[in-house]
Amino acid sequence: MLRSTQSLVFALLLCIAAPAPAQTVSKAPRATFLTQQEQRATRAFTAARKNQLQLHAFLARMPKGADLHMHLTGAVYAETFLKNAATDLLCVNVATLSFTKNIGTTRSLPPQPVCGKGDVRADTVFKDQHLYDALVDSFSMRSFVPSVGISAHDQFFATFGRFGSVDDSHYGEWLDEVATRAAAQNEQYLEIMSTPTFDAVAKLSATIAWPTTPPSPATDPAANPTGDATGTSPADLAHLRDALLAGGLRDEVAIDRKQLHDAIESRNRIGGCGQPAATPACSIKIRFLYQVLRAAPPQQVFAQTLLSFELASQDPNVVGINFVQPEDSYLSMSEYHRQMLMLDYLHSVYPSVRISLHAGELAPGLVPPEGLKFHIREAVELGHAERIGHGVDIMSENDPHALLKEMASRHIMVEINLTSNDVILGVDAAHHPLPVYRAAGVPVALSTDDEGVSRIDLTNEYTRAARDFNLAYADLKNMARTSLEHSFLPGPSLWQQPDIFTRTNAACASQPLGAPSPSIKCQAFLKSSEKAAEQWELERRYQSFEQTLP
Repeated sequence: MLRSTQSLVFALLLCIAAPAPAQTVSKAPRATFLTQQEQRATRAFTAARKNQLQLHAFLARMPKGADLHMHLTGAVYAETFLKNAATDLLCVNVATLSFTKNIGTTRSLPPQPVCGKGDVRADTVFKDQHLYDALVDSFSMRSFVPSVGISAHDQFFATFGRFGSVDDSHYGEWLDEVATRAAAQNEQYLEIMSTPTFDAVAKLSATIAWPTTPPSPATDPAANPTGDATGTSPADLAHLRDALLAGGLRDEVAIDRKQLHDAIESRNRIGGCGQPAATPACSIKIRFLYQVLRAAPPQQVFAQTLLSFELASQDPNVVGINFVQPEDSYLSMSEYHRQMLMLDYLHSVYPSVRISLHAGELAPGLVPPEGLKFHIREAVELGHAERIGHGVDIMSENDPHALLKEMASRHIMVEINLTSNDVILGVDAAHHPLPVYRAAGVPVALSTDDEGVSRIDLTNEYTRAARDFNLAYADLKNMARTSLEHSFLPGPSLWQQPDIFTRTNAACASQPLGAPSPSIKCQAFLKSSEKAAEQWELERRYQSFEQTLP
């Protein structure tokens, strides 16, 4: 629906911004030479890309490093939720094709759900293929066709409410599912966005008065398109923080830590991690980004953001935070500037907490033109984002070329989600800014966003990037390296200079990249840095992969 209204706008923007169309190889920095193994891999890749199925098979085996932009519930496939619903004794509303809570259970053993009028038991779905298929379609983008008043954007975000009744006791199972899928594609690391419990904090936030500091005269009018979001001073936010902490906010930190710990333990039990018969999924390192729900009143957003900073400061499994929910929703748009002020203040209090932000997941026609002008810039300059999720509307920002230059110089990476951008926003290859970012020297890496809802995996995104943007093997390899370079894993990078993958840290400089038995000095460095250790493992995997190619 959006594609028809925005094509001309995007075409004009990209013609101005990019030195070449999307289907040509942009002039992103790369190594000046290829090793013999890389030359062999390039030949094999070039041969494989003549056939889409061969290309997909090649890229499925290729090491991919990390997926840094993945929402857990959006990454789980609908089929899993159907099984979970039966276990949870849920019901299905046949009219809305969504799960509902039962109104009671029978006294039989095992107990069976009693469903409301018109609903059916979730376990009956497996005996009704028509209903089974309809629910898979309802929970995903499979078979979806836009109709009057219902866009792909609407369908995508509606799916979460339809399967949302499934209990989070399945958390460990979901982690095992996404890790199993990642391991099958030669991935190593997942930075998973998830929202632990915050019920008590949400209730607490409603009891605390919100300040009414007037907006600053210096505020760009475009940063407040609806005119109803007041500014908030650091002193106001400090007062709110003190009140929330005094009210018991940290009590929920302990609850969230236990919830995540239990999920990880459950995942490890399912996979037999640490045991001789451990599944390949156990090889996947998992860390979390706490996702804050931004389409909520400001009191709740601030309280939940404070909770996320407190949790990330205490739990090593939580390596950063992010804001989620549709960027075009009323509260997301009208409160955007104030939310960036919140992050600016909390970053000053918790400077070690890492921040990645959804910004620029917008397209012309979805919001007024002024709503496209400032989100990425404010995320970078006010929200302290080290990574940007999506960044699709970059060329609609005020002075986009200066912003691109700033992002490149500060090494602010963009998480590229090609299928998601096409499905939700109608942004296809001809209108996608990936070539613009690469031409400007902004680091980029491919990610899945919501692979379950979109019915994809990371290999699909690599295949799509290679096909639609004519990327070379070296380009894709550098994207995989970039994913680990910009992960929020602790410790210094393996590489001497950011985003230049030619010279390693001095401790490992004399070692062949990815050597299985590095020197004692190199081993000590890798042991001291989780990030460098994963980067070394990626190089080892590339050595192994490239050696097997004809």
